[in-house]
Amino acid sequence: MQVNWNYIKMFVLLGAVVFLFAFSAKRNEDRAISIPQVEFVSENNLFITNETVSKLLIQNCGGVKNVPKETLDLNELEKALKSNPMVKTAEVYVAVNGSLSAKIEQKTPIARVSTNASYYIDDEGLFMPLSKNYSARVPLVTGYVEKNNLNSVYKVASKINDDEFLKKHVIEIHQDLNSNIFLRLRKYEFIVQLGDVSFLDKKVNNLKAFYKKNLKDKTLSNYSKVNLQFENQVICTKI
Repeated sequence: MQVNWNYIKMFVLLGAVVFLFAFSAKRNEDRAISIPQVEFVSENNLFITNETVSKLLIQNCGGVKNVPKETLDLNELEKALKSNPMVKTAEVYVAVNGSLSAKIEQKTPIARVSTNASYYIDDEGLFMPLSKNYSARVPLVTGYVEKNNLNSVYKVASKINDDEFLKKHVIEIHQDLNSNIFLRLRKYEFIVQLGDVSFLDKKVNNLKAFYKKNLKDKTLSNYSKVNLQFENQVICTKI
């Protein structure tokens, strides 16, 4: 009987390919994870450090170095990172060479509460703790502010953050017992009374018109209060 060497060669080659694939997959599964590599997305100022992120990863997988890849639960690691109140989003992945990497997006503070407690309000209106690593230059929030009732202060802070004029000039947001909002400006002593947060855009436009006119007339320093709480009026109190 004639032996078909082509078939034998094909089966041998196929067996070798299967063996090498299985061997490679096994080695990949058993490959030890390296020390985590941390990347912060679109951030120059770090409220949370690389070391803190690495520590969170290590704590949640029993020590990252020399841990087999197959034992890692990347979803759990991402949840652990997101549990940090400084972190907005987190993505954890492992490269073929065993390099563990984390992409971190920090929360963005838009105001700093300074009452009986001190903390930031982030750009989603949520609590964000202060950082020992970096202090953000954002408007100060004073007066009567409750951590579980930040809605009015957040609306004003968000408006300031999105408006170049307000961002340049407003240094303080004050809320009184009746939830009336007052603003303090960087260069002038007069208080801006917003009242509640209704018709906020209109009130801001009225403030800009008042500021522009009186800046031209060089009379901004003549006032102690600018009352904007009524939608279509600007009531000024002179010193």
